[in-house]
Amino acid sequence: MFAALLNPTISMLSFSSRRFLALSLTLLMLTAVHAAPTLPGVGAAMQGAVDAHETAGAVTFVATKDKVLHLEATGFADYVAKKPMATDTLFWLASSTKPITATAALMMQDEGKLSISDPVAKYIPAFAALKTPSGKPANITIQQLLTHTSGLADIKRPVYLASKNLTDVMNGYLSPLTPMLAEPGERWKYNSFGLDTVGRIVEIVSGKSYDDFLQERIFGPLGMKDTTFFPSDAQQPRLAIGYSRDRSGQSMNVQAPTFGRPVRGQFPPVPGGGLFSTASDLGRFGQMLLNRGNFEGRRYLSEASFKQMTTIHTGELLTGYSAGQMNHVLGWGLGVFIVRAPHEGLTAPLSVGTFGHPGAWGTDMIVDPVKGVVYVMMIQRSNLPDNFENEPARIFVQAADAALAKSR
Repeated sequence: MFAALLNPTISMLSFSSRRFLALSLTLLMLTAVHAAPTLPGVGAAMQGAVDAHETAGAVTFVATKDKVLHLEATGFADYVAKKPMATDTLFWLASSTKPITATAALMMQDEGKLSISDPVAKYIPAFAALKTPSGKPANITIQQLLTHTSGLADIKRPVYLASKNLTDVMNGYLSPLTPMLAEPGERWKYNSFGLDTVGRIVEIVSGKSYDDFLQERIFGPLGMKDTTFFPSDAQQPRLAIGYSRDRSGQSMNVQAPTFGRPVRGQFPPVPGGGLFSTASDLGRFGQMLLNRGNFEGRRYLSEASFKQMTTIHTGELLTGYSAGQMNHVLGWGLGVFIVRAPHEGLTAPLSVGTFGHPGAWGTDMIVDPVKGVVYVMMIQRSNLPDNFENEPARIFVQAADAALAKSR
């Protein structure tokens, strides 16, 4: 119709002019076809968070099992240079890496190469020497590593900096032995080293380096083309700059991520928090989980392993980062939090059984299986009061849920 209306005008133009116009129209139509969809109100809500200096910028993503409903960039990837945020900006995931590590372990369980009930010492013999505070043999299991109930102390940053691979990380923790903090299963204490240990076990049973395993078994097949422990030279310009909010709340201060830009061979792939990714990539991983371990005709997790992952394993233990309300709102599955009772704030719009994981610098993946929605938010801010209840995530999820409710 549009082309038909233009035909009389086009016929009056010179050949070169007609050719230029045709190319322009083609590009315009292609742009329209491939433009990312957005949910009404989400961009404005996130711009409010940027204006309030809650974050320098954000990329937000919402999808169902088989359709992307929303992908939008707001604010700045570089606040100082005023470089706009783009939908393909890369972010350090930090602990949003953990569900991917849990998935890797469960894939190995599906292949019969491990069981999450196995003692860690079966794969890393040095763990047999660990003693609990009461002097008993620790006998820590993989399941306890994945649920933060192992009783292990967390690893120190210098151990990472002195390590080139996960074998070095294990040796740095176990020689000499780092004292345990609690009896296994006695209490919940967030512990990234536990997930690093799971990653090392995946290396041992798969016979591949951890980064190669993830690329071959998860990132490549899922089409997560920008997810890596080691950003390339080509990806470097697309990395978001990290910021902290200044004390006045009126500006943002530059702050580099904890490990800077890791280089393969000089730094280990950190299973508990080392990945870099985009909103779209993490969203595809979330869609796979929303589909119960299956995506676009390929199965990644068995139904049994998916159920294990998304079932609360921590009973009545308090399982929040802080002593606030999240202790009672969340339970813990395998590498994911699970909403047991929505509360005011971030979890208010979420269903019982919603699961996911935030990262220390504000990344977040949330899967609501009841509403059939994946939410992903990417920001890079370091001094958030509580990763589970960070304000940009609350603003995003509530705005997205309100938009979805109007469309139902």
